[in-house]
Amino acid sequence: MNCQLSIEKVNYQLDITKEHCPMTFVKTKLKLAQLAKGDRLEVLLTEGEPLENVPRSATEQGFTVLEVKHIDGAVHQVTILKE
Repeated sequence: MNCQLSIEKVNYQLDITKEHCPMTFVKTKLKLAQLAKGDRLEVLLTEGEPLENVPRSATEQGFTVLEVKHIDGAVHQVTILKE
């Protein structure tokens, strides 16, 4: 019998829609620090400064931004992979 164990990395979500810069990336970075390598963090944030700064700062810090998508109104979701 050939059994393969598939372990899917857990997704985590962080809602920073009520936060303002620079706390948006500070809270994102603190959450990413708690995750294991290979985990994905979905960050809910608002357009404008948070939407510009969080993906850029995450990339600068060595994380991979997998996706940026519009959710509703001014809310967007940024998916970040911890490598």
